[in-house]
Amino acid sequence: MKTFIASLASLLLLVLPGAARAGTVTVKGSDTLVILGQRWAEEFMKKNPNTKLQVTGGGSGVGLSALINGTTDIAMSSRPIKDTENKQLSARTKSNATEIAVAKDGVTFYVNESNKLDALTAEQLRDIYLGDITNWKDVGGPDAPIVVYSRENSSGTYVFVKDHVLKGEDYTPSAQTLPGTAAVVNAVAKEKNGIGYGGAAYAKGIKELKVLQGKEAIAPSEANIKSGKYPLSRDLYFYLRAKPEGEAKAFLDYILSPEGQALATKVGYFPVK
Repeated sequence: MKTFIASLASLLLLVLPGAARAGTVTVKGSDTLVILGQRWAEEFMKKNPNTKLQVTGGGSGVGLSALINGTTDIAMSSRPIKDTENKQLSARTKSNATEIAVAKDGVTFYVNESNKLDALTAEQLRDIYLGDITNWKDVGGPDAPIVVYSRENSSGTYVFVKDHVLKGEDYTPSAQTLPGTAAVVNAVAKEKNGIGYGGAAYAKGIKELKVLQGKEAIAPSEANIKSGKYPLSRDLYFYLRAKPEGEAKAFLDYILSPEGQALATKVGYFPVK
C-alpha cells in the first residue's frame, strides 16, 4: 500500500504542474508594454474563454530573465534582446529567442504642464541626464534647478535612453529612479521643475517635449513615429523561447491582426504593420 501511495504521489508531481499550466499563457516584462499587453489579453480572453492569460510588468530585463529561466512563456521588452541574454537562453534551449515586433512607440521626454519649453535638442537632453546642465535657464527656461527623473536599470526604456540619448554614458547620480513609467509621469505632473521620460502612451497630465533637429521641432506623433522621422522611435517586442505554438500562437496572431493592431492605436501606441 505504501508503495502504491508513493507511486501515486510521484505520478501527481509529474502530472499536476502541466495540468496547472494547461490553457494558461504567462506574459511578463516591459512596464511600457504592460498596459497594452493587459488590454490585448482582456480582449483575447473574451473571444477565447478557455485560455487564461497572465500579464505582469517588472521591466524588460525582468521579463527576459524570466524567459531565460523558463518562468514565463512570453517576455515583453521595449528594447532588443542583448547578445548576452540570447546566449544564456541558447545555453538552455539550444536555440535563439524568437523575436516578434508587436507595436511601435516613441520614447518621449516629459515636463510639467507649467513649463514654457516646447522642445529641446538631443544634445540638451543628453546634458541634462548626464548632469552637465542642472538649471532650466541654461536651455531657455526659468532660473530653477532641474529635477531629473529616470527609470530603474531593469527597464528597457532606461537602456534605450542610455544607448540612444546618453551614447552609453552613465546617468547623473542626482537622477531620481522610479519603478515604472506611470510613476515618472505622476512625479513630473506634481513637480513643476521636473523632467522624465517614457512611452508616448503614458503622456497624460504632462507636456511632451519635441526634439529639435536643426530648425525643426519633431513631435512624437503617430506619423513621425511610424515613419521613423521622430529620432527616438522604436519597436516594442514579444520574445519566446521557440516558435509560438498553441495558445501563445493564437494570442500573437490576434495581436498582429487588424483588430489587435487597432487596439494598440486606441491605447496610445502605433501599429507595427
